[in-house]
Amino acid sequence: MKVNVSQFNHLEQVLFAMLRFDRPADAVLTAHFRQHSKLGGTDRHLIAETAFACLRHLETLRPLCGKQVNSRRLALATLVRIGGTNLRELDGVMKETEREWLASVKGAELPDDLSARSGLPGWVIGLLGEQEEGEVIALGKGLASYAPLDLRVNTLKMKRDDALIQLQDSGIACEPTPYSPIGIRLKGKPALARHPLFVGGAIEVQDEGSQLLGLLTGARRGEMVVDFCAGAGGKTLLLGAQMASSGRLYAFDISEKRLANLKPRLARSGLSNVNSTLIAHENDTKVKRLAGKADRVLVDAPCSGLGTLRRNPDLKYRQSVESVAELNAKQTAILASASRLVRTGGRLVYATCSLLPAENQDIVNAFLESHPDFELLPANTLLVEMKIALDTGDYLSLRPHLHNSDGFFAAVLQRKA
Repeated sequence: MKVNVSQFNHLEQVLFAMLRFDRPADAVLTAHFRQHSKLGGTDRHLIAETAFACLRHLETLRPLCGKQVNSRRLALATLVRIGGTNLRELDGVMKETEREWLASVKGAELPDDLSARSGLPGWVIGLLGEQEEGEVIALGKGLASYAPLDLRVNTLKMKRDDALIQLQDSGIACEPTPYSPIGIRLKGKPALARHPLFVGGAIEVQDEGSQLLGLLTGARRGEMVVDFCAGAGGKTLLLGAQMASSGRLYAFDISEKRLANLKPRLARSGLSNVNSTLIAHENDTKVKRLAGKADRVLVDAPCSGLGTLRRNPDLKYRQSVESVAELNAKQTAILASASRLVRTGGRLVYATCSLLPAENQDIVNAFLESHPDFELLPANTLLVEMKIALDTGDYLSLRPHLHNSDGFFAAVLQRKA
Protein backbone atom coordinates (compact mmCIF):
# COMPACT_ATOMS: atom_id res chain seq x y z
CA MET A 1 0.00 0.00 0.00
CA LYS A 2 1.39 3.41 -0.99
CA VAL A 3 2.27 5.66 1.93
CA ASN A 4 1.95 9.41 1.41
CA VAL A 5 3.93 12.17 3.09
CA SER A 6 1.07 13.24 5.37
CA GLN A 7 0.49 9.70 6.65
CA PHE A 8 4.19 9.20 7.27
CA ASN A 9 4.57 12.52 9.11
CA HIS A 10 1.73 11.59 11.46
CA LEU A 11 3.24 8.12 11.97
CA GLU A 12 6.62 9.65 12.82
CA GLN A 13 5.02 12.05 15.31
CA VAL A 14 3.05 9.27 17.00
CA LEU A 15 6.09 7.02 17.27
CA PHE A 16 8.23 9.84 18.64
CA ALA A 17 5.70 10.36 21.45
CA MET A 18 5.19 6.63 22.10
CA LEU A 19 8.93 5.93 22.31
CA ARG A 20 9.28 8.23 25.31
CA PHE A 21 7.33 5.56 27.23
CA ASP A 22 6.03 8.12 29.71
CA ARG A 23 2.36 7.13 29.22
CA PRO A 24 0.45 4.25 27.64
CA ALA A 25 0.82 3.96 23.86
CA ASP A 26 -2.94 3.82 23.30
CA ALA A 27 -3.30 7.09 25.22
CA VAL A 28 -0.70 8.69 22.92
CA LEU A 29 -2.60 7.47 19.86
CA THR A 30 -5.99 8.62 21.17
CA ALA A 31 -4.62 12.08 21.96
CA HIS A 32 -3.04 12.41 18.50
CA PHE A 33 -6.23 11.40 16.70
CA ARG A 34 -8.26 13.77 18.86
CA GLN A 35 -5.88 16.61 17.97
CA HIS A 36 -6.03 15.70 14.27
CA SER A 37 -9.73 14.89 14.00
CA LYS A 38 -9.83 15.28 10.19
CA LEU A 39 -7.65 12.20 9.61
CA GLY A 40 -9.59 9.59 7.64
CA GLY A 41 -10.16 5.98 8.57
CA THR A 42 -7.52 4.65 6.16
CA ASP A 43 -4.94 7.08 7.56
CA ARG A 44 -5.77 6.18 11.16
CA HIS A 45 -5.54 2.46 10.43
CA LEU A 46 -2.11 2.75 8.79
CA ILE A 47 -0.74 4.98 11.57
CA ALA A 48 -2.10 2.85 14.43
CA GLU A 49 -1.17 -0.54 12.97
CA THR A 50 2.35 0.54 12.02
CA ALA A 51 3.06 2.29 15.34
CA PHE A 52 1.97 -0.74 17.37
CA ALA A 53 3.84 -3.11 15.05
CA CYS A 54 6.97 -1.06 15.75
CA LEU A 55 6.47 -1.43 19.51
CA ARG A 56 5.88 -5.17 19.17
CA HIS A 57 9.08 -5.67 17.16
CA LEU A 58 11.24 -2.89 18.58
CA GLU A 59 14.03 -5.20 19.77
CA THR A 60 14.21 -6.66 16.25
CA LEU A 61 14.04 -3.30 14.47
CA ARG A 62 16.60 -1.38 16.49
CA PRO A 63 19.62 -3.38 15.23
CA LEU A 64 18.44 -2.81 11.64
CA CYS A 65 18.60 0.96 12.07
CA GLY A 66 22.35 1.02 12.64
CA LYS A 67 23.69 3.97 14.59
CA GLN A 68 20.68 6.19 13.80
CA VAL A 69 17.89 4.70 15.93
CA ASN A 70 15.17 7.34 15.76
CA SER A 71 11.44 7.49 15.12
CA ARG A 72 11.89 8.17 11.40
CA ARG A 73 14.16 5.19 10.78
CA LEU A 74 12.04 2.93 12.97
CA ALA A 75 8.90 3.95 11.08
CA LEU A 76 10.53 3.18 7.73
CA ALA A 77 11.98 -0.11 8.96
CA THR A 78 8.58 -1.17 10.35
CA LEU A 79 6.81 -0.42 7.06
CA VAL A 80 9.35 -2.42 5.04
CA ARG A 81 10.31 -5.26 7.40
CA ILE A 82 7.02 -5.86 9.24
CA GLY A 83 4.41 -4.28 6.98
CA GLY A 84 5.81 -5.63 3.70
CA THR A 85 5.78 -2.19 2.03
CA ASN A 86 7.73 -1.99 -1.25
CA LEU A 87 10.28 0.77 -1.75
CA ARG A 88 8.34 2.21 -4.69
CA GLU A 89 5.36 2.63 -2.33
CA LEU A 90 7.56 4.93 -0.23
CA ASP A 91 8.49 7.25 -3.11
CA GLY A 92 8.05 10.81 -1.89
CA VAL A 93 8.54 9.69 1.71
CA MET A 94 11.94 8.04 1.54
CA LYS A 95 15.04 10.19 1.08
CA GLU A 96 17.47 9.13 -1.63
CA THR A 97 20.15 8.62 1.02
CA GLU A 98 17.86 6.06 2.74
CA ARG A 99 17.17 3.94 -0.33
CA GLU A 100 20.18 1.62 -0.09
CA TRP A 101 19.71 1.10 3.65
CA LEU A 102 15.98 0.37 3.27
CA ALA A 103 16.63 -2.08 0.44
CA SER A 104 18.78 -4.10 2.85
CA VAL A 105 16.28 -4.02 5.74
CA LYS A 106 13.80 -6.58 4.44
CA GLY A 107 16.20 -9.52 4.26
CA ALA A 108 18.80 -8.44 6.80
CA GLU A 109 19.89 -11.12 9.25
CA LEU A 110 19.41 -10.39 12.93
CA PRO A 111 22.38 -10.40 15.29
CA ASP A 112 22.89 -13.53 17.38
CA ASP A 113 21.25 -11.85 20.32
CA LEU A 114 18.34 -13.31 22.32
CA SER A 115 16.60 -9.94 22.68
CA ALA A 116 16.66 -9.31 18.93
CA ARG A 117 15.53 -12.86 18.14
CA SER A 118 12.77 -13.01 20.77
CA GLY A 119 11.67 -9.37 20.67
CA LEU A 120 11.92 -9.19 24.47
CA PRO A 121 14.18 -6.72 26.30
CA GLY A 122 16.99 -8.17 28.41
CA TRP A 123 15.39 -7.37 31.75
CA VAL A 124 12.29 -9.42 30.87
CA ILE A 125 14.38 -12.37 29.70
CA GLY A 126 16.36 -12.17 32.95
CA LEU A 127 13.18 -12.44 35.05
CA LEU A 128 11.65 -15.28 33.05
CA GLY A 129 13.85 -17.73 34.94
CA GLU A 130 15.61 -20.75 33.53
CA GLN A 131 14.07 -21.43 30.14
CA GLU A 132 15.40 -22.95 26.93
CA GLU A 133 16.45 -20.34 24.38
CA GLY A 134 13.97 -21.75 21.87
CA GLU A 135 11.13 -21.40 24.39
CA VAL A 136 12.01 -17.75 25.03
CA ILE A 137 12.02 -17.06 21.27
CA ALA A 138 8.68 -18.85 20.80
CA LEU A 139 7.18 -16.93 23.72
CA GLY A 140 8.48 -13.61 22.37
CA LYS A 141 7.05 -14.30 18.92
CA GLY A 142 3.72 -15.23 20.48
CA LEU A 143 3.67 -11.98 22.45
CA ALA A 144 4.41 -10.04 19.23
CA SER A 145 1.43 -11.60 17.43
CA TYR A 146 -2.03 -10.05 17.14
CA ALA A 147 -4.59 -10.98 19.79
CA PRO A 148 -8.00 -12.27 18.70
CA LEU A 149 -11.16 -10.67 20.02
CA ASP A 150 -12.90 -12.95 22.52
CA LEU A 151 -16.36 -12.62 23.99
CA ARG A 152 -17.90 -14.12 27.12
CA VAL A 153 -21.54 -15.14 26.94
CA ASN A 154 -23.63 -14.02 29.89
CA THR A 155 -25.21 -17.36 30.80
CA LEU A 156 -27.79 -15.51 32.87
CA LYS A 157 -29.32 -14.34 29.59
CA MET A 158 -28.32 -16.79 26.88
CA LYS A 159 -26.60 -20.06 26.00
CA ARG A 160 -23.39 -19.93 24.01
CA ASP A 161 -24.82 -21.86 21.05
CA ASP A 162 -27.68 -19.39 20.72
CA ALA A 163 -25.30 -16.43 20.90
CA LEU A 164 -23.12 -18.00 18.19
CA ILE A 165 -26.10 -18.40 15.89
CA GLN A 166 -27.28 -14.83 16.42
CA LEU A 167 -23.81 -13.37 15.84
CA GLN A 168 -23.35 -15.44 12.68
CA ASP A 169 -26.81 -14.48 11.44
CA SER A 170 -25.84 -10.81 11.81
CA GLY A 171 -22.80 -11.37 9.57
CA ILE A 172 -20.12 -11.76 12.26
CA ALA A 173 -17.76 -14.68 11.67
CA CYS A 174 -17.08 -16.45 14.95
CA GLU A 175 -16.49 -19.80 16.62
CA PRO A 176 -16.44 -21.28 20.15
CA THR A 177 -13.27 -20.65 22.14
CA PRO A 178 -11.20 -23.87 22.44
CA TYR A 179 -11.16 -24.00 26.25
CA SER A 180 -13.74 -21.74 27.89
CA PRO A 181 -17.26 -23.23 27.66
CA ILE A 182 -18.76 -19.73 27.72
CA GLY A 183 -16.43 -18.04 25.23
CA ILE A 184 -16.73 -17.00 21.58
CA ARG A 185 -13.79 -16.03 19.37
CA LEU A 186 -14.41 -13.55 16.58
CA LYS A 187 -12.64 -13.65 13.22
CA GLY A 188 -11.60 -10.05 12.82
CA LYS A 189 -12.60 -7.14 15.03
CA PRO A 190 -16.11 -6.01 14.11
CA ALA A 191 -17.81 -3.10 15.88
CA LEU A 192 -19.96 -4.50 18.69
CA ALA A 193 -21.08 -1.46 20.68
CA ARG A 194 -24.48 -1.30 18.95
CA HIS A 195 -25.02 -5.02 18.45
CA PRO A 196 -28.26 -6.13 20.15
CA LEU A 197 -26.47 -8.88 22.10
CA PHE A 198 -23.96 -6.40 23.51
CA VAL A 199 -26.54 -3.70 24.25
CA GLY A 200 -28.73 -6.30 25.95
CA GLY A 201 -25.89 -7.62 28.10
CA ALA A 202 -25.80 -11.11 26.58
CA ILE A 203 -22.13 -10.77 25.57
CA GLU A 204 -19.08 -8.99 27.00
CA VAL A 205 -15.58 -8.59 25.61
CA GLN A 206 -13.23 -10.77 27.68
CA ASP A 207 -10.10 -12.74 26.78
CA GLU A 208 -10.50 -16.50 27.09
CA GLY A 209 -7.69 -16.66 29.66
CA SER A 210 -9.50 -14.18 31.87
CA GLN A 211 -12.64 -16.29 31.61
CA LEU A 212 -10.76 -19.36 32.82
CA LEU A 213 -9.52 -17.48 35.90
CA GLY A 214 -13.08 -16.68 36.84
CA LEU A 215 -14.27 -20.23 36.22
CA LEU A 216 -11.53 -21.59 38.51
CA THR A 217 -12.99 -19.52 41.33
CA GLY A 218 -15.95 -21.91 41.17
CA ALA A 219 -18.60 -19.49 42.47
CA ARG A 220 -21.99 -21.07 43.18
CA ARG A 221 -25.55 -20.05 43.90
CA GLY A 222 -26.19 -18.51 47.31
CA GLU A 223 -22.51 -18.09 48.27
CA MET A 224 -20.61 -15.07 49.54
CA VAL A 225 -17.94 -14.25 46.96
CA VAL A 226 -15.38 -11.44 46.85
CA ASP A 227 -13.64 -10.06 43.77
CA PHE A 228 -10.83 -8.41 45.71
CA CYS A 229 -9.28 -6.33 42.88
CA ALA A 230 -12.36 -5.92 40.70
CA GLY A 231 -11.19 -3.16 38.35
CA ALA A 232 -13.79 -2.54 35.66
CA GLY A 233 -15.51 -5.78 36.67
CA GLY A 234 -15.09 -8.26 33.82
CA LYS A 235 -14.52 -11.15 36.20
CA THR A 236 -17.12 -9.78 38.65
CA LEU A 237 -19.78 -10.16 35.95
CA LEU A 238 -18.63 -13.72 35.23
CA LEU A 239 -18.78 -14.63 38.94
CA GLY A 240 -22.25 -13.11 39.24
CA ALA A 241 -23.49 -15.20 36.33
CA GLN A 242 -21.96 -18.33 37.91
CA MET A 243 -23.94 -17.47 41.04
CA ALA A 244 -27.14 -16.99 39.01
CA SER A 245 -27.40 -13.51 40.58
CA SER A 246 -27.98 -15.05 44.02
CA GLY A 247 -25.96 -14.79 47.23
CA ARG A 248 -23.67 -11.80 47.79
CA LEU A 249 -20.89 -10.70 45.48
CA TYR A 250 -18.53 -7.95 46.64
CA ALA A 251 -16.48 -6.03 44.06
CA PHE A 252 -13.63 -4.24 45.86
CA ASP A 253 -11.23 -1.79 44.26
CA ILE A 254 -9.12 1.21 45.27
CA SER A 255 -10.00 3.12 42.07
CA GLU A 256 -13.26 5.04 41.95
CA LYS A 257 -12.84 5.47 38.18
CA ARG A 258 -12.52 1.73 37.54
CA LEU A 259 -15.58 0.97 39.66
CA ALA A 260 -17.50 3.69 37.80
CA ASN A 261 -16.72 1.83 34.56
CA LEU A 262 -18.35 -1.25 36.08
CA LYS A 263 -21.74 0.47 36.51
CA PRO A 264 -22.96 0.46 32.87
CA ARG A 265 -21.69 -3.09 32.39
CA LEU A 266 -23.49 -4.16 35.56
CA ALA A 267 -26.70 -2.53 34.36
CA ARG A 268 -26.55 -4.47 31.06
CA SER A 269 -25.73 -7.76 32.78
CA GLY A 270 -28.97 -8.09 34.72
CA LEU A 271 -27.14 -8.95 37.95
CA SER A 272 -28.68 -7.84 41.23
CA ASN A 273 -26.30 -9.43 43.74
CA VAL A 274 -23.23 -7.19 43.24
CA ASN A 275 -22.05 -4.83 45.97
CA SER A 276 -19.54 -2.46 44.35
CA THR A 277 -17.28 -1.09 47.11
CA LEU A 278 -14.49 1.50 47.00
CA ILE A 279 -11.72 0.72 49.50
CA ALA A 280 -8.73 2.84 50.55
CA HIS A 281 -6.27 -0.08 50.72
CA GLU A 282 -6.16 -3.84 51.28
CA ASN A 283 -6.64 -3.43 55.06
CA ASP A 284 -9.67 -1.13 54.84
CA THR A 285 -12.28 -1.69 57.58
CA LYS A 286 -14.80 -2.59 54.85
CA VAL A 287 -12.57 -5.55 54.06
CA LYS A 288 -12.02 -6.58 57.68
CA ARG A 289 -15.77 -6.85 58.29
CA LEU A 290 -15.90 -9.89 56.02
CA ALA A 291 -13.09 -11.79 57.79
CA GLY A 292 -13.70 -15.54 57.74
CA LYS A 293 -17.05 -15.21 55.95
CA ALA A 294 -16.32 -15.61 52.22
CA ASP A 295 -16.82 -18.88 50.35
CA ARG A 296 -14.67 -17.71 47.43
CA VAL A 297 -12.17 -14.87 47.02
CA LEU A 298 -10.61 -13.96 43.69
CA VAL A 299 -7.43 -11.87 43.78
CA ASP A 300 -6.61 -10.65 40.28
CA ALA A 301 -3.55 -8.85 41.61
CA PRO A 302 -1.99 -5.69 40.21
CA CYS A 303 0.97 -6.83 38.14
CA SER A 304 3.39 -5.92 35.37
CA GLY A 305 0.84 -6.91 32.72
CA LEU A 306 3.53 -8.59 30.61
CA GLY A 307 1.09 -11.31 29.61
CA THR A 308 -0.89 -8.69 27.66
CA LEU A 309 1.98 -7.56 25.40
CA ARG A 310 -0.04 -8.55 22.31
CA ARG A 311 -2.39 -5.70 23.19
CA ASN A 312 -0.04 -3.44 25.17
CA PRO A 313 3.42 -3.89 23.63
CA ASP A 314 4.81 -0.76 25.31
CA LEU A 315 4.53 -2.35 28.77
CA LYS A 316 7.84 -4.13 28.34
CA TYR A 317 9.46 -0.68 28.25
CA ARG A 318 7.30 1.04 30.86
CA GLN A 319 8.02 -1.64 33.47
CA SER A 320 11.40 -2.59 34.94
CA VAL A 321 13.10 -4.88 37.44
CA GLU A 322 12.54 -2.17 40.06
CA SER A 323 8.83 -1.73 39.30
CA VAL A 324 8.30 -5.50 39.45
CA ALA A 325 9.97 -5.60 42.88
CA GLU A 326 7.56 -2.87 44.06
CA LEU A 327 4.64 -4.88 42.67
CA ASN A 328 5.87 -8.00 44.49
CA ALA A 329 5.50 -6.18 47.82
CA LYS A 330 1.93 -5.15 46.90
CA GLN A 331 1.04 -8.64 45.69
CA THR A 332 2.28 -10.21 48.91
CA ALA A 333 0.31 -7.75 51.05
CA ILE A 334 -2.88 -8.02 49.01
CA LEU A 335 -2.87 -11.83 48.98
CA ALA A 336 -2.30 -11.98 52.74
CA SER A 337 -5.13 -9.53 53.38
CA ALA A 338 -7.55 -11.26 51.02
CA SER A 339 -6.83 -14.63 52.63
CA ARG A 340 -8.31 -13.41 55.91
CA LEU A 341 -11.74 -13.25 54.29
CA VAL A 342 -11.81 -16.95 53.36
CA ARG A 343 -13.86 -19.24 55.58
CA THR A 344 -12.69 -22.72 56.60
CA GLY A 345 -12.95 -24.91 53.49
CA GLY A 346 -13.28 -21.82 51.30
CA ARG A 347 -11.35 -21.10 48.10
CA LEU A 348 -8.80 -18.37 47.35
CA VAL A 349 -7.63 -17.79 43.76
CA TYR A 350 -4.50 -15.73 43.16
CA ALA A 351 -4.14 -14.59 39.55
CA THR A 352 -2.08 -12.25 37.38
CA CYS A 353 -1.70 -11.41 33.70
CA SER A 354 2.07 -11.75 34.10
CA LEU A 355 4.57 -14.33 32.85
CA LEU A 356 7.18 -13.75 35.53
CA PRO A 357 7.77 -16.34 38.30
CA ALA A 358 8.54 -13.45 40.68
CA GLU A 359 4.90 -12.31 40.38
CA ASN A 360 3.41 -15.79 40.22
CA GLN A 361 4.86 -18.99 41.68
CA ASP A 362 7.23 -17.12 44.01
CA ILE A 363 4.36 -15.15 45.57
CA VAL A 364 2.26 -18.29 46.04
CA ASN A 365 5.13 -20.34 47.48
CA ALA A 366 5.96 -17.61 49.99
CA PHE A 367 2.28 -17.32 50.94
CA LEU A 368 1.93 -21.08 51.54
CA GLU A 369 5.08 -21.09 53.69
CA SER A 370 3.70 -18.32 55.91
CA HIS A 371 0.08 -19.60 55.85
CA PRO A 372 0.16 -23.34 56.68
CA ASP A 373 -3.64 -23.29 57.03
CA PHE A 374 -3.89 -23.05 53.22
CA GLU A 375 -3.13 -25.73 50.63
CA LEU A 376 -2.78 -25.74 46.83
CA LEU A 377 -5.54 -27.34 44.77
CA PRO A 378 -4.22 -28.60 41.38
CA ALA A 379 -5.69 -26.42 38.64
CA ASN A 380 -5.61 -29.25 36.09
CA THR A 381 -7.82 -31.41 38.32
CA LEU A 382 -10.36 -28.59 38.73
CA LEU A 383 -10.42 -27.99 34.98
CA VAL A 384 -11.10 -31.69 34.34
CA GLU A 385 -14.02 -31.50 36.79
CA MET A 386 -15.39 -28.62 34.70
CA LYS A 387 -14.86 -30.70 31.51
CA ILE A 388 -12.28 -28.20 30.23
CA ALA A 389 -9.61 -29.97 28.16
CA LEU A 390 -6.60 -28.02 29.36
CA ASP A 391 -3.70 -29.24 31.48
CA THR A 392 -0.95 -26.80 32.50
CA GLY A 393 -0.16 -28.59 35.75
CA ASP A 394 -0.83 -27.51 39.33
CA TYR A 395 -1.12 -23.87 38.22
CA LEU A 396 -3.09 -22.38 35.36
CA SER A 397 -0.32 -21.09 33.09
CA LEU A 398 -1.41 -19.71 29.73
CA ARG A 399 0.91 -18.59 26.93
CA PRO A 400 -0.06 -16.90 23.64
CA HIS A 401 2.10 -19.19 21.46
CA LEU A 402 0.62 -22.31 23.08
CA HIS A 403 -2.98 -21.35 23.89
CA ASN A 404 -3.67 -18.24 21.75
CA SER A 405 -4.70 -16.33 24.86
CA ASP A 406 -3.02 -13.59 26.81
CA GLY A 407 -0.41 -14.75 29.29
CA PHE A 408 -2.19 -15.62 32.52
CA PHE A 409 -1.31 -17.32 35.79
CA ALA A 410 -3.60 -18.64 38.53
CA ALA A 411 -3.13 -20.63 41.70
CA VAL A 412 -6.15 -22.10 43.48
CA LEU A 413 -5.77 -22.28 47.26
CA GLN A 414 -8.08 -23.68 49.93
CA ARG A 415 -8.26 -22.97 53.63
CA LYS A 416 -7.90 -26.34 55.32
CA ALA A 417 -10.80 -27.71 57.32
